[in-house]
Amino acid sequence: MHRLARTGGTAGLLRWLAGRTEGWAGLVGPDGTVLHAAARTAGAMVPDVAGLVAEGASALTERGVQAYSVDTGAYTALLFPLGVPSPGVGDPGAPVLAVVTPRPVAAGLATLLADVVLPLSLCLQAETLERKRRRVDLAESRGREAVLHLLMTGQLSIAQQVAGALRPRLPDPVRVCVVECSGGGRDEVARVCVDADGGRSWIVRCPVYARHLILVMPAEAEAPEPGAVPPDETVAARVGDCVVGVSEPVPLADTATGYRQAFHALAVARELPTRHARFGVSPDSALVVGPAGHRWADELLNPLLTHVPRRAQDPGSQELLATAASWLAFSSHATGHLKVHRNTLAARLRLIGELLGLDLHRLADQAALDLALRVRSTPAPACTPEPARSGSPVSGTSRAAGGLDAILVRPAVRDWADQQLAPVLGAEETLRTWVRCEGRIGPAAAELGISVPGARKRLTRLETVLQRSLLRPPSARYDLWLALRSRDLTAAA
Repeated sequence: MHRLARTGGTAGLLRWLAGRTEGWAGLVGPDGTVLHAAARTAGAMVPDVAGLVAEGASALTERGVQAYSVDTGAYTALLFPLGVPSPGVGDPGAPVLAVVTPRPVAAGLATLLADVVLPLSLCLQAETLERKRRRVDLAESRGREAVLHLLMTGQLSIAQQVAGALRPRLPDPVRVCVVECSGGGRDEVARVCVDADGGRSWIVRCPVYARHLILVMPAEAEAPEPGAVPPDETVAARVGDCVVGVSEPVPLADTATGYRQAFHALAVARELPTRHARFGVSPDSALVVGPAGHRWADELLNPLLTHVPRRAQDPGSQELLATAASWLAFSSHATGHLKVHRNTLAARLRLIGELLGLDLHRLADQAALDLALRVRSTPAPACTPEPARSGSPVSGTSRAAGGLDAILVRPAVRDWADQQLAPVLGAEETLRTWVRCEGRIGPAAAELGISVPGARKRLTRLETVLQRSLLRPPSARYDLWLALRSRDLTAAA
Protein backbone atom coordinates (compact mmCIF):
# COMPACT_ATOMS: atom_id res chain seq x y z
CA MET A 1 0.00 0.00 0.00
CA HIS A 2 2.75 2.47 0.91
CA ARG A 3 4.67 1.71 -2.28
CA LEU A 4 1.54 2.38 -4.35
CA ALA A 5 0.80 5.53 -2.37
CA ARG A 6 4.26 6.89 -3.25
CA THR A 7 4.28 5.86 -6.90
CA GLY A 8 0.67 5.67 -8.07
CA GLY A 9 -1.26 7.84 -5.61
CA THR A 10 -5.02 7.57 -5.29
CA ALA A 11 -5.48 6.10 -8.77
CA GLY A 12 -2.88 3.39 -8.14
CA LEU A 13 -4.40 2.35 -4.83
CA LEU A 14 -7.90 2.16 -6.28
CA ARG A 15 -6.73 0.05 -9.23
CA TRP A 16 -5.00 -2.31 -6.81
CA LEU A 17 -8.15 -2.54 -4.65
CA ALA A 18 -10.35 -3.24 -7.69
CA GLY A 19 -8.05 -6.12 -8.61
CA ARG A 20 -7.94 -7.55 -5.10
CA THR A 21 -11.73 -7.40 -4.71
CA GLU A 22 -12.45 -8.52 -8.30
CA GLY A 23 -14.99 -5.71 -8.58
CA TRP A 24 -15.22 -1.92 -8.36
CA ALA A 25 -13.45 0.53 -6.03
CA GLY A 26 -13.92 4.29 -5.84
CA LEU A 27 -14.04 7.45 -3.79
CA VAL A 28 -17.46 9.04 -3.58
CA GLY A 29 -18.46 12.42 -2.20
CA PRO A 30 -21.14 12.83 0.49
CA ASP A 31 -23.70 13.65 -2.21
CA GLY A 32 -22.99 10.42 -4.13
CA THR A 33 -20.74 11.98 -6.78
CA VAL A 34 -17.99 9.58 -7.90
CA LEU A 35 -14.66 11.41 -7.46
CA HIS A 36 -12.27 8.61 -8.49
CA ALA A 37 -13.02 5.04 -9.55
CA ALA A 38 -11.39 1.90 -10.90
CA ALA A 39 -12.82 -1.46 -12.02
CA ARG A 40 -11.10 -4.78 -12.55
CA THR A 41 -12.25 -4.79 -16.20
CA ALA A 42 -13.29 -1.82 -18.30
CA GLY A 43 -16.84 -3.13 -18.80
CA ALA A 44 -17.38 -4.52 -15.29
CA MET A 45 -21.08 -4.55 -14.39
CA VAL A 46 -21.90 -3.36 -10.88
CA PRO A 47 -25.14 -2.23 -9.25
CA ASP A 48 -26.14 1.40 -8.80
CA VAL A 49 -23.10 2.79 -6.97
CA ALA A 50 -24.67 6.19 -6.27
CA GLY A 51 -27.71 4.58 -4.67
CA LEU A 52 -25.62 2.23 -2.57
CA VAL A 53 -23.33 5.01 -1.39
CA ALA A 54 -26.24 7.33 -0.60
CA GLU A 55 -27.78 4.63 1.55
CA GLY A 56 -24.45 3.78 3.20
CA ALA A 57 -23.48 7.42 3.82
CA SER A 58 -26.82 8.06 5.49
CA ALA A 59 -26.30 5.03 7.72
CA LEU A 60 -22.73 6.09 8.55
CA THR A 61 -23.93 9.53 9.68
CA GLU A 62 -26.95 8.31 11.62
CA ARG A 63 -25.19 5.49 13.44
CA GLY A 64 -21.80 7.14 13.89
CA VAL A 65 -19.94 4.05 12.76
CA GLN A 66 -16.59 3.66 11.02
CA ALA A 67 -17.77 1.17 8.38
CA TYR A 68 -20.96 -0.01 6.73
CA SER A 69 -21.95 -2.79 4.32
CA VAL A 70 -24.90 -3.25 2.00
CA ASP A 71 -25.86 -6.57 0.39
CA THR A 72 -27.61 -6.51 -3.01
CA GLY A 73 -28.04 -10.12 -4.03
CA ALA A 74 -24.95 -11.01 -6.03
CA TYR A 75 -22.87 -8.07 -4.72
CA THR A 76 -21.80 -6.58 -1.41
CA ALA A 77 -20.89 -2.91 -1.02
CA LEU A 78 -18.43 -1.98 1.73
CA LEU A 79 -18.07 1.67 2.76
CA PHE A 80 -15.43 3.36 4.90
CA PRO A 81 -15.28 7.15 5.50
CA LEU A 82 -11.89 8.77 4.91
CA GLY A 83 -10.30 11.45 7.04
CA VAL A 84 -9.41 11.36 10.71
CA PRO A 85 -12.74 11.62 12.57
CA SER A 86 -13.07 11.99 16.32
CA PRO A 87 -13.82 8.82 18.32
CA GLY A 88 -17.35 7.72 17.58
CA VAL A 89 -18.08 10.66 15.30
CA GLY A 90 -17.85 10.49 11.47
CA ASP A 91 -16.86 13.41 9.30
CA PRO A 92 -19.97 14.14 7.19
CA GLY A 93 -17.93 16.11 4.64
CA ALA A 94 -15.24 13.47 4.06
CA PRO A 95 -15.23 11.30 0.92
CA VAL A 96 -16.19 7.67 1.33
CA LEU A 97 -14.20 4.67 0.14
CA ALA A 98 -16.69 2.36 -1.57
CA VAL A 99 -15.89 -1.14 -2.77
CA VAL A 100 -18.40 -3.32 -4.62
CA THR A 101 -17.36 -6.99 -4.72
CA PRO A 102 -19.11 -10.22 -5.77
CA ARG A 103 -20.46 -12.43 -3.03
CA PRO A 104 -19.26 -14.24 -1.05
CA VAL A 105 -16.90 -11.57 0.33
CA ALA A 106 -13.30 -12.74 0.49
CA ALA A 107 -11.98 -13.48 3.97
CA GLY A 108 -10.09 -10.54 5.49
CA LEU A 109 -11.37 -7.98 2.95
CA ALA A 110 -12.86 -5.71 5.62
CA THR A 111 -9.54 -5.63 7.46
CA LEU A 112 -7.70 -4.87 4.23
CA LEU A 113 -10.02 -1.92 3.50
CA ALA A 114 -9.65 -0.61 7.03
CA ASP A 115 -5.88 -0.67 6.59
CA VAL A 116 -5.95 1.14 3.24
CA VAL A 117 -8.09 4.03 4.56
CA LEU A 118 -5.15 5.94 6.07
CA PRO A 119 -2.73 5.87 3.09
CA LEU A 120 -5.64 6.56 0.73
CA SER A 121 -6.73 9.52 2.85
CA LEU A 122 -3.20 10.92 2.95
CA CYS A 123 -2.85 10.51 -0.84
CA LEU A 124 -6.12 12.34 -1.41
CA GLN A 125 -5.07 15.20 0.86
CA ALA A 126 -1.65 15.47 -0.81
CA GLU A 127 -3.22 15.52 -4.29
CA THR A 128 -5.73 18.15 -3.21
CA LEU A 129 -2.94 20.34 -1.84
CA GLU A 130 -0.92 19.83 -5.03
CA ARG A 131 -3.87 20.95 -7.18
CA LYS A 132 -4.28 24.04 -5.01
CA ARG A 133 -0.55 24.78 -5.26
CA ARG A 134 -0.70 24.52 -9.04
CA ARG A 135 -3.67 26.88 -9.14
CA VAL A 136 -1.79 29.38 -6.98
CA ASP A 137 1.31 29.06 -9.17
CA LEU A 138 -0.81 29.54 -12.29
CA ALA A 139 -2.51 32.60 -10.82
CA GLU A 140 0.87 34.12 -9.87
CA SER A 141 2.29 33.31 -13.31
CA ARG A 142 -0.69 34.96 -15.02
CA GLY A 143 -0.34 37.96 -12.72
CA ARG A 144 3.32 38.38 -13.63
CA GLU A 145 2.48 37.95 -17.30
CA ALA A 146 -0.15 40.70 -16.96
CA VAL A 147 2.37 43.05 -15.35
CA LEU A 148 4.85 42.40 -18.17
CA HIS A 149 2.12 43.06 -20.74
CA LEU A 150 1.32 46.38 -19.07
CA LEU A 151 5.01 47.34 -19.07
CA MET A 152 5.36 46.39 -22.73
CA THR A 153 2.41 48.59 -23.66
CA GLY A 154 3.70 51.56 -21.62
CA GLN A 155 1.09 51.44 -18.83
CA LEU A 156 3.67 51.91 -16.08
CA SER A 157 1.49 53.14 -13.21
CA ILE A 158 -1.04 50.30 -13.58
CA ALA A 159 1.80 47.77 -13.82
CA GLN A 160 3.30 49.05 -10.57
CA GLN A 161 -0.07 48.86 -8.82
CA VAL A 162 -0.64 45.26 -9.91
CA ALA A 163 2.95 44.32 -9.09
CA GLY A 164 2.49 45.63 -5.55
CA ALA A 165 0.72 42.39 -4.63
CA LEU A 166 3.64 40.24 -5.83
CA ARG A 167 7.36 40.04 -5.16
CA PRO A 168 9.85 41.50 -5.76
CA ARG A 169 9.19 45.18 -6.38
CA LEU A 170 9.67 46.35 -9.94
CA PRO A 171 13.18 47.81 -10.26
CA ASP A 172 14.00 51.00 -12.14
CA PRO A 173 16.18 51.25 -14.23
CA VAL A 174 16.33 47.70 -15.54
CA ARG A 175 18.10 45.28 -17.84
CA VAL A 176 15.80 42.89 -19.66
CA CYS A 177 17.14 39.36 -20.05
CA VAL A 178 15.70 36.60 -22.26
CA VAL A 179 16.74 33.04 -21.39
CA GLU A 180 16.08 30.30 -23.95
CA CYS A 181 15.72 26.94 -22.19
CA SER A 182 15.61 23.41 -23.51
CA GLY A 183 12.37 21.40 -23.52
CA GLY A 184 10.40 21.78 -20.30
CA GLY A 185 13.26 23.20 -18.24
CA ARG A 186 11.83 26.65 -17.56
CA ASP A 187 10.93 25.92 -13.94
CA GLU A 188 14.42 24.67 -13.12
CA VAL A 189 16.07 27.61 -14.90
CA ALA A 190 13.76 30.00 -13.01
CA ARG A 191 15.04 28.54 -9.73
CA VAL A 192 18.62 29.04 -10.92
CA CYS A 193 17.79 32.68 -11.77
CA VAL A 194 16.36 33.26 -8.30
CA ASP A 195 19.49 31.80 -6.70
CA ALA A 196 21.79 33.80 -8.97
CA ASP A 197 20.51 37.25 -7.95
CA GLY A 198 18.86 36.61 -4.60
CA GLY A 199 15.31 36.91 -5.93
CA ARG A 200 15.66 40.57 -7.02
CA SER A 201 14.62 40.00 -10.65
CA TRP A 202 11.08 39.95 -11.97
CA ILE A 203 10.80 36.54 -13.67
CA VAL A 204 8.05 35.83 -16.21
CA ARG A 205 7.39 32.75 -18.33
CA CYS A 206 7.08 34.09 -21.86
CA PRO A 207 3.48 33.73 -23.11
CA VAL A 208 4.64 33.59 -26.75
CA TYR A 209 7.68 31.31 -26.78
CA ALA A 210 7.31 28.18 -24.65
CA ARG A 211 11.08 27.86 -24.13
CA HIS A 212 11.71 31.46 -23.04
CA LEU A 213 12.00 33.08 -19.63
CA ILE A 214 11.95 36.88 -19.40
CA LEU A 215 13.82 38.54 -16.54
CA VAL A 216 13.42 42.20 -15.66
CA MET A 217 16.60 42.70 -13.64
CA PRO A 218 17.82 45.72 -11.65
CA ALA A 219 20.41 47.67 -13.62
CA GLU A 220 23.30 48.15 -11.24
CA ALA A 221 23.97 51.85 -10.65
CA GLU A 222 27.46 51.15 -9.34
CA ALA A 223 30.30 49.09 -10.74
CA PRO A 224 30.14 45.46 -9.61
CA GLU A 225 32.51 44.26 -6.92
CA PRO A 226 35.76 42.67 -8.17
CA GLY A 227 35.17 39.02 -9.02
CA ALA A 228 31.36 39.39 -8.95
CA VAL A 229 29.58 37.63 -11.81
CA PRO A 230 26.33 39.20 -13.16
CA PRO A 231 23.25 36.99 -12.72
CA ASP A 232 22.74 36.55 -16.48
CA GLU A 233 26.29 35.25 -16.93
CA THR A 234 25.84 32.96 -13.92
CA VAL A 235 22.72 31.43 -15.48
CA ALA A 236 24.52 30.84 -18.81
CA ALA A 237 27.41 29.17 -16.97
CA ARG A 238 25.32 26.99 -14.63
CA VAL A 239 22.70 25.77 -17.13
CA GLY A 240 24.59 24.01 -19.88
CA ASP A 241 21.92 24.07 -22.58
CA CYS A 242 20.42 27.54 -22.20
CA VAL A 243 21.12 30.70 -24.24
CA VAL A 244 20.98 34.19 -22.72
CA GLY A 245 20.48 37.62 -24.31
CA VAL A 246 20.60 40.85 -22.28
CA SER A 247 19.62 44.43 -23.04
CA GLU A 248 21.31 47.70 -22.23
CA PRO A 249 20.16 49.50 -19.05
CA VAL A 250 16.81 51.15 -19.81
CA PRO A 251 14.17 52.96 -17.73
CA LEU A 252 11.36 50.72 -16.50
CA ALA A 253 8.99 52.62 -18.80
CA ASP A 254 11.09 51.40 -21.78
CA THR A 255 10.75 47.69 -20.96
CA ALA A 256 9.49 47.01 -24.49
CA THR A 257 12.70 48.47 -25.93
CA GLY A 258 14.73 46.41 -23.48
CA TYR A 259 12.90 43.26 -24.53
CA ARG A 260 13.62 43.88 -28.22
CA GLN A 261 17.29 44.45 -27.44
CA ALA A 262 17.49 41.27 -25.35
CA PHE A 263 15.80 39.26 -28.10
CA HIS A 264 18.30 40.54 -30.67
CA ALA A 265 21.17 39.70 -28.29
CA LEU A 266 19.70 36.19 -27.96
CA ALA A 267 20.04 35.65 -31.72
CA VAL A 268 23.73 36.54 -31.43
CA ALA A 269 24.26 34.37 -28.33
CA ARG A 270 23.08 31.24 -30.17
CA GLU A 271 26.22 31.42 -32.33
CA LEU A 272 28.67 32.05 -29.47
CA PRO A 273 30.44 29.35 -27.43
CA THR A 274 29.59 31.21 -24.21
CA ARG A 275 25.85 31.14 -25.11
CA HIS A 276 25.59 34.68 -23.71
CA ALA A 277 25.49 38.11 -25.36
CA ARG A 278 24.62 41.67 -24.47
CA PHE A 279 22.99 44.08 -26.89
CA GLY A 280 25.53 46.35 -28.55
CA VAL A 281 23.67 48.28 -31.28
CA SER A 282 22.26 51.67 -30.37
CA PRO A 283 20.61 54.11 -30.36
CA ASP A 284 16.98 53.18 -30.96
CA SER A 285 15.50 54.62 -34.13
CA ALA A 286 12.82 56.40 -32.10
CA LEU A 287 15.50 58.55 -30.43
CA VAL A 288 16.87 60.14 -33.62
CA VAL A 289 13.73 61.33 -35.42
CA GLY A 290 13.59 64.68 -33.59
CA PRO A 291 10.52 66.86 -33.02
CA ALA A 292 9.48 66.50 -36.67
CA GLY A 293 9.34 62.76 -36.17
CA HIS A 294 7.10 63.17 -33.15
CA ARG A 295 4.75 65.39 -35.15
CA TRP A 296 4.71 62.83 -37.96
CA ALA A 297 3.95 59.99 -35.54
CA ASP A 298 1.13 61.94 -33.88
CA GLU A 299 -0.39 62.75 -37.26
CA LEU A 300 -0.16 59.16 -38.47
CA LEU A 301 -1.63 57.66 -35.30
CA ASN A 302 -4.29 60.29 -34.70
CA PRO A 303 -7.17 58.32 -36.33
CA LEU A 304 -6.32 55.39 -34.07
CA LEU A 305 -5.87 57.47 -30.92
CA THR A 306 -9.24 59.21 -31.41
CA HIS A 307 -11.15 56.11 -32.48
CA VAL A 308 -14.44 55.61 -30.63
CA PRO A 309 -15.97 52.12 -31.05
CA ARG A 310 -19.55 51.98 -32.32
CA ARG A 311 -20.50 49.22 -29.88
CA ALA A 312 -19.50 48.68 -26.28
CA GLN A 313 -18.03 45.25 -27.07
CA ASP A 314 -15.82 46.56 -29.89
CA PRO A 315 -12.14 47.32 -29.15
CA GLY A 316 -11.28 50.88 -28.22
CA SER A 317 -8.20 52.89 -29.13
CA GLN A 318 -6.01 51.56 -26.30
CA GLU A 319 -6.89 47.97 -27.13
CA LEU A 320 -6.14 48.55 -30.81
CA LEU A 321 -2.80 50.19 -29.96
CA ALA A 322 -1.86 47.19 -27.82
CA THR A 323 -2.93 44.85 -30.63
CA ALA A 324 -0.81 46.70 -33.19
CA ALA A 325 2.26 46.72 -30.93
CA SER A 326 1.90 43.02 -30.10
CA TRP A 327 1.39 41.98 -33.73
CA LEU A 328 4.36 44.02 -34.95
CA ALA A 329 6.51 42.43 -32.26
CA PHE A 330 5.30 38.83 -32.43
CA SER A 331 3.53 38.46 -35.79
CA SER A 332 1.04 35.55 -35.68
CA HIS A 333 2.26 34.65 -32.16
CA ALA A 334 0.41 37.75 -30.93
CA THR A 335 -2.65 35.55 -30.37
CA GLY A 336 -0.82 33.91 -27.46
CA HIS A 337 0.43 37.24 -26.17
CA LEU A 338 -2.98 38.93 -26.31
CA LYS A 339 -4.97 35.77 -25.45
CA VAL A 340 -7.32 36.25 -28.42
CA HIS A 341 -8.45 34.04 -31.30
CA ARG A 342 -6.69 34.43 -34.64
CA ASN A 343 -9.93 35.63 -36.26
CA THR A 344 -10.21 38.34 -33.60
CA LEU A 345 -6.63 39.41 -34.30
CA ALA A 346 -7.27 39.50 -38.06
CA ALA A 347 -10.41 41.62 -37.61
CA ARG A 348 -8.57 44.11 -35.39
CA LEU A 349 -5.71 44.41 -37.87
CA ARG A 350 -8.15 45.12 -40.70
CA LEU A 351 -9.72 47.88 -38.61
CA ILE A 352 -6.30 49.34 -37.75
CA GLY A 353 -5.31 49.35 -41.41
CA GLU A 354 -8.55 51.06 -42.41
CA LEU A 355 -8.25 53.73 -39.70
CA LEU A 356 -4.64 54.57 -40.56
CA GLY A 357 -4.83 54.13 -44.33
CA LEU A 358 -2.06 51.51 -44.22
CA ASP A 359 -1.67 48.19 -45.99
CA LEU A 360 -0.37 46.04 -43.15
CA HIS A 361 0.59 43.27 -45.58
CA ARG A 362 3.45 45.49 -46.81
CA LEU A 363 6.73 45.72 -44.93
CA ALA A 364 6.99 49.44 -45.68
CA ASP A 365 3.74 50.24 -43.87
CA GLN A 366 4.57 47.85 -41.05
CA ALA A 367 7.88 49.66 -40.54
CA ALA A 368 6.14 53.04 -40.55
CA LEU A 369 3.58 51.94 -37.96
CA ASP A 370 6.25 50.31 -35.79
CA LEU A 371 8.35 53.48 -35.77
CA ALA A 372 5.33 55.67 -35.03
CA LEU A 373 4.36 53.53 -32.04
CA ARG A 374 7.91 53.58 -30.68
CA VAL A 375 8.20 57.33 -31.17
CA ARG A 376 4.92 57.84 -29.34
CA SER A 377 6.18 55.84 -26.35
CA THR A 378 9.45 57.82 -26.27
CA PRO A 379 9.40 61.26 -24.60
CA ALA A 380 9.97 64.11 -27.05
CA PRO A 381 13.47 65.62 -26.67
CA ALA A 382 13.70 69.05 -25.13
CA CYS A 383 15.01 71.01 -28.10
CA THR A 384 13.92 73.74 -30.46
CA PRO A 385 11.26 72.44 -32.84
CA GLU A 386 12.43 72.10 -36.41
CA PRO A 387 10.48 73.60 -39.26
CA ALA A 388 8.34 71.03 -41.01
CA ARG A 389 9.78 69.78 -44.28
CA SER A 390 7.74 69.44 -47.39
CA GLY A 391 7.77 66.13 -49.14
CA SER A 392 5.54 63.94 -51.19
CA PRO A 393 4.88 60.23 -50.73
CA VAL A 394 7.05 57.91 -52.77
CA SER A 395 6.62 54.37 -53.93
CA GLY A 396 8.23 52.86 -50.84
CA THR A 397 5.30 53.75 -48.54
CA SER A 398 1.57 54.27 -48.64
CA ARG A 399 0.10 57.74 -48.78
CA ALA A 400 -0.61 57.81 -45.04
CA ALA A 401 3.00 56.96 -44.21
CA GLY A 402 4.54 58.95 -47.04
CA GLY A 403 5.65 61.81 -44.77
CA LEU A 404 8.12 59.38 -43.29
CA ASP A 405 10.57 60.08 -46.12
CA ALA A 406 11.04 63.63 -44.84
CA ILE A 407 12.06 62.17 -41.49
CA LEU A 408 14.43 59.59 -42.94
CA VAL A 409 16.61 62.20 -44.67
CA ARG A 410 17.40 64.01 -41.39
CA PRO A 411 21.17 64.00 -40.66
CA ALA A 412 20.69 62.20 -37.34
CA VAL A 413 18.63 59.48 -39.02
CA ARG A 414 21.20 59.11 -41.81
CA ASP A 415 23.93 58.65 -39.19
CA TRP A 416 21.77 56.07 -37.42
CA ALA A 417 21.18 54.22 -40.71
CA ASP A 418 24.92 54.17 -41.47
CA GLN A 419 25.57 52.71 -38.03
CA GLN A 420 22.96 49.98 -38.51
CA LEU A 421 24.26 48.94 -41.92
CA ALA A 422 27.99 49.41 -41.32
CA PRO A 423 28.65 45.68 -40.65
CA VAL A 424 27.22 44.68 -44.07
CA LEU A 425 28.32 47.55 -46.31
CA GLY A 426 29.46 46.16 -49.63
CA ALA A 427 27.66 42.88 -49.06
CA GLU A 428 24.04 43.98 -48.89
CA GLU A 429 22.58 41.86 -51.71
CA THR A 430 21.00 39.18 -49.50
CA LEU A 431 19.69 41.71 -46.99
CA ARG A 432 18.25 44.03 -49.64
CA THR A 433 16.63 41.16 -51.50
CA TRP A 434 15.08 39.77 -48.31
CA VAL A 435 13.70 43.19 -47.33
CA ARG A 436 12.43 43.81 -50.86
CA CYS A 437 10.58 40.47 -50.70
CA GLU A 438 8.67 41.62 -47.59
CA GLY A 439 10.92 39.61 -45.26
CA ARG A 440 9.85 36.26 -46.80
CA ILE A 441 12.55 33.64 -47.30
CA GLY A 442 10.95 31.74 -50.20
CA PRO A 443 10.63 34.67 -52.63
CA ALA A 444 14.04 36.00 -51.54
CA ALA A 445 15.69 32.63 -52.25
CA ALA A 446 14.06 32.50 -55.69
CA GLU A 447 15.24 36.00 -56.55
CA LEU A 448 18.77 35.22 -55.35
CA GLY A 449 18.78 31.95 -57.30
CA ILE A 450 19.58 29.79 -54.25
CA SER A 451 17.71 27.22 -52.17
CA VAL A 452 15.54 28.17 -49.21
CA PRO A 453 17.95 26.47 -46.73
CA GLY A 454 20.78 28.39 -48.37
CA ALA A 455 18.93 31.69 -47.92
CA ARG A 456 18.17 30.79 -44.32
CA LYS A 457 21.87 30.12 -43.65
CA ARG A 458 22.82 33.48 -45.16
CA LEU A 459 20.29 35.28 -42.96
CA THR A 460 21.49 33.39 -39.89
CA ARG A 461 25.03 34.60 -40.60
CA LEU A 462 23.67 38.14 -41.03
CA GLU A 463 22.07 37.89 -37.58
CA THR A 464 25.51 37.34 -36.08
CA VAL A 465 27.08 40.14 -38.12
CA LEU A 466 24.31 42.65 -37.43
CA GLN A 467 23.76 41.44 -33.85
CA ARG A 468 20.03 41.49 -34.51
CA SER A 469 17.29 38.87 -34.87
CA LEU A 470 15.99 38.54 -38.44
CA LEU A 471 14.20 35.22 -38.73
CA ARG A 472 12.18 35.17 -35.49
CA PRO A 473 9.98 37.98 -34.18
CA PRO A 474 10.66 40.47 -32.71
CA SER A 475 12.70 40.97 -35.89
CA ALA A 476 14.98 43.82 -36.91
CA ARG A 477 13.42 43.92 -40.36
CA TYR A 478 11.54 47.17 -39.62
CA ASP A 479 14.72 49.01 -38.58
CA LEU A 480 16.61 47.56 -41.52
CA TRP A 481 13.90 48.68 -43.94
CA LEU A 482 14.10 52.18 -42.45
CA ALA A 483 17.90 52.19 -42.63
CA LEU A 484 17.97 51.03 -46.25
CA ARG A 485 15.26 53.53 -47.19
CA SER A 486 17.22 56.35 -45.55
CA ARG A 487 20.39 55.44 -47.47
CA ASP A 488 18.49 55.19 -50.77
CA LEU A 489 16.85 58.58 -50.27
CA THR A 490 20.20 60.14 -49.40
CA ALA A 491 21.85 58.61 -52.46
CA ALA A 492 19.04 59.86 -54.72
CA ALA A 493 19.15 63.43 -53.35
